[in-house]
Amino acid sequence: MRIASWNVNSAKARIDHIRDWFAAGGADVLLLQEIKSQNESFPFDVFAEMGWHVAVHGQKSYNGVAIVSRYPIENVMCGLPGDPSDEQARYIEATIKNTRVVSIYLPNGNPAPGPKFDYKLAWMKRLYLRSQALLADEIPVVLGGDFNVIPQDIDCYDPPGWVGDALTRSESRSAFFKICYGGYTDALRALNPSGVYYTYWDYQAGAWQRDNGIRIDHLLLSPEAGDKLVAVGVDRGPRGLEKPSDHTPIWCELAVRRSRAN
Repeated sequence: MRIASWNVNSAKARIDHIRDWFAAGGADVLLLQEIKSQNESFPFDVFAEMGWHVAVHGQKSYNGVAIVSRYPIENVMCGLPGDPSDEQARYIEATIKNTRVVSIYLPNGNPAPGPKFDYKLAWMKRLYLRSQALLADEIPVVLGGDFNVIPQDIDCYDPPGWVGDALTRSESRSAFFKICYGGYTDALRALNPSGVYYTYWDYQAGAWQRDNGIRIDHLLLSPEAGDKLVAVGVDRGPRGLEKPSDHTPIWCELAVRRSRAN
């Protein structure tokens, strides 16, 4: 089963890119972020025509996350637990073929320090607690999405230029690795411990053409999912299309054990 994550920067604006990517076999399950639409205005019909299942946690004009799947989606939960006052649509999780998948759009946090950075760190603390609770079920879990964290300098084209940014600050990196050390594996680094891989290129200053990218989209796997990891990659193709998202998909493939015939 191939599971991918993609911050599409507006599902409506990028619907042709999403549909074509699916049609080309991009993934069996796609975790979407920054869909920028309310539930009722999400383009469900496009996916219905393709026979896909959809779960959405939307918000007008901002944020918004969704899960699109070739397989039925069960036990959907919208919103990250821990703060009933948080109305931002940044988190959705569901079960697909006995795998718990989560689509995350983690706060950016800039400017830092400041209230937005405080919100980011509080959100990451809640995410850590939820990630630990998910481990208790002892089933495969995939935490995927735009984490707005550059884990290491190798994940950034210009480390000195990003010093002090909320994406590279030690507090953000520590919170990210706390989740990893708590039992999750960074899928890309599990199979590619070295090497440069980017998932985001700014629209400005010719970042795409210069390959001035950063890696902020991640797939974190529980031990049960990590044991099934057979492949992982970043598909740079969609970023080179006309009017693209500034992110591109990251994907991992989990081996599905087939039951023996009786």
